[in-house]
Amino acid sequence: MSRISTLLRRFAPRFPAAIGVKLQSLLPPRSIAHQDYDARVRQETERFAGEIDVNALPGIFHYWSHNHVRPMEEALGFANPDELFANNILKHAADIAHAPAVISIGSGNCDTEVRVATALRAAGLARFTIECLDLTEAMLARGRELAQAAGLAAHLRFTRADFNTWRAAGRYDVVMANQSLHHVVELEHLFDAIADAIGDAGIFITSDMIGRNGHQRWPEALAILQEFWAELPPTHRYNQQLRRQEDAFMDWDCSAEGFEGVRAQDILPLLIERFGFRLFLAFGNVVTPFVDRSFGHHFDAEGAWDRDFIDRVHARDQHEIESGRIKPTHMMAVMCNDRSSRPVTYKHLTPAFCVRRV
Repeated sequence: MSRISTLLRRFAPRFPAAIGVKLQSLLPPRSIAHQDYDARVRQETERFAGEIDVNALPGIFHYWSHNHVRPMEEALGFANPDELFANNILKHAADIAHAPAVISIGSGNCDTEVRVATALRAAGLARFTIECLDLTEAMLARGRELAQAAGLAAHLRFTRADFNTWRAAGRYDVVMANQSLHHVVELEHLFDAIADAIGDAGIFITSDMIGRNGHQRWPEALAILQEFWAELPPTHRYNQQLRRQEDAFMDWDCSAEGFEGVRAQDILPLLIERFGFRLFLAFGNVVTPFVDRSFGHHFDAEGAWDRDFIDRVHARDQHEIESGRIKPTHMMAVMCNDRSSRPVTYKHLTPAFCVRRV
């Protein structure tokens, strides 16, 4: 769940693989120099090896997501990312005549996978497997413990591998990726590998970040953000992650270390090139820095001023997104290899409409 970084599980870490790591998977991707890639891998794995709860988002994030994102999700048949995965796995399982084989790319601590497996079993699906693929062994170990504690050990598998070089050993009915794609350097390779893995009948489900690389704002969105930034008291302008006062918003490039948002802006265009969409929801841009970990903890999720501020930022954000003047930075989608497929969308926000041309 890439979140191999902070947004990672809800924006969280996930990587898939099969049993046994081929020698070629140990080689660094060609698009990053060998030493730089190795250093980034160390930064990423060291960070997430010690990150127990990658879902610890501010209360104001949950206020925003429940009151503003959830209605859009419910219009498309689910109430949160877990339901996006579980509902579509269940629907797909009903269409096939065997126990669905699922692989989760960049699974991190596997908490999403355990919750999804719990939902599948509660819905009456008795036979299925979810293979959790991640680069960080410590996170996979936590996943094994979670699965055992939940009584799901028979349903979950665990594979350590690098999704930048992964190739499926066989077919999967479902590939899922929860907040991991924005940590991938070799997107073209991974998407081609996923297309091969699902074949003609499988599906690819993801929830991820599709904004500017490094989770920065594009200039047109940054200008709007600065308008709202001017309303914040100085106490709300302290960046708790970077531990610095930002009287002027500094728009940090999160990809400077590790792989956070390293190619986020390429994700949606490359998906459009390679897959057909069955469902697509995109949302959020200007509001994200205010509700995320760097500044979101300053807001009181029960406070009248705080709620009103976030409501106003979201309303402006959504208006600008629907007009096409700015583009969304969050995406949830169900895809397949049939490129003639036409997705269910929220209003007119199709994949093509939501691409920010560089």
